[in-house]
Amino acid sequence: MNLPNKLTLSRLVLTGVYVVIFYMPWENAVSLAMIVFGIASATDYFDGQIARARGIVTNFGKLFDPLADKILIAAAFVMLSADKSIPMELRMPAWITIVILAREFFVTGIRLVAAGQGAVLAAEKLGKHKMFWQIITVIYFMMRQASTEPLWGFMRPVFTANPGAEQIVAAVVVYFTTFLTVVSGFSYFWKNRHLFNDA
Repeated sequence: MNLPNKLTLSRLVLTGVYVVIFYMPWENAVSLAMIVFGIASATDYFDGQIARARGIVTNFGKLFDPLADKILIAAAFVMLSADKSIPMELRMPAWITIVILAREFFVTGIRLVAAGQGAVLAAEKLGKHKMFWQIITVIYFMMRQASTEPLWGFMRPVFTANPGAEQIVAAVVVYFTTFLTVVSGFSYFWKNRHLFNDA
């Protein structure tokens, strides 16, 4: 197995580590989970860069790279929405998690249809931009919670100095990420609409 595919698989493993740490009864659990999430997210950049630089783009990578992305992002959004230990004002809005999951199921469905026709669809550039902003959103919301813990406590003034402005920033991040998520999903369908010519 080549290095990019190993990095892709490591992202799946790190997702499991992220979830476990998030639920640990440690005073810095969210802070440590955020670091693991950051490392896992970085593998998404490096596996693609290495694959393109070495000319070793494979069907395995085309399939599992976006799949690993979806699992990582879905896990993060679900955790940040559902964990009741996080104060409501710091929690990820449930509706954006629903949008994220719906889009990913939708795109996965398109890939399954393509696979049934003998094709493997790679991720598109807009999807990568969407992934980037989803990562930014997750890290932002995790940082809000991590700033209440000792490890990242020095960041607390950033979120408490001007609560009104901070709420606006959070809303902008959420709405922009949601917009990209919806648009990228529609774009993916439109570019592959030929798969549904028999409808």
